[in-house]
Amino acid sequence: MASRLNPYLSFSGDARQAMEFYRDVFGGTLTVSTYGESGEPDAPGADRIMHALLETPSGFTLMGADAPAGLEHTQGNNFSVSLSGDDDTELRGYWEKLSADGIVSLPLETQAWGDEFGMCTDRFGVPWMIDIAPRRG
Repeated sequence: MASRLNPYLSFSGDARQAMEFYRDVFGGTLTVSTYGESGEPDAPGADRIMHALLETPSGFTLMGADAPAGLEHTQGNNFSVSLSGDDDTELRGYWEKLSADGIVSLPLETQAWGDEFGMCTDRFGVPWMIDIAPRRG
């Protein structure tokens, strides 16, 4: 397998709902395992997500997990997830779904460098950057 770069998201108990939401946005296959499945079925937080992997038809990979019981979770102030490319229809579709019920901090519009770019935080507190480059001949 070639090396790949992808975000790994941390949640405070709603990883399953978040990862299912992203599957609904991007499509693909979601695999999920809980802390309980790793050998401690009766431990506190056994039903929380230890690891989730989403692989999409567009080649995106997104991973996530709930913070283990007893560990503090700080939501979404130290990263962004970036989606970029030149497929206007596809990227606008992601923007619409991700920004719905979220906070748009920069509307998706043409920027000084010529791309359409926007920033939003989805309903789970995850910040996103969308960059649509003009198609090159």
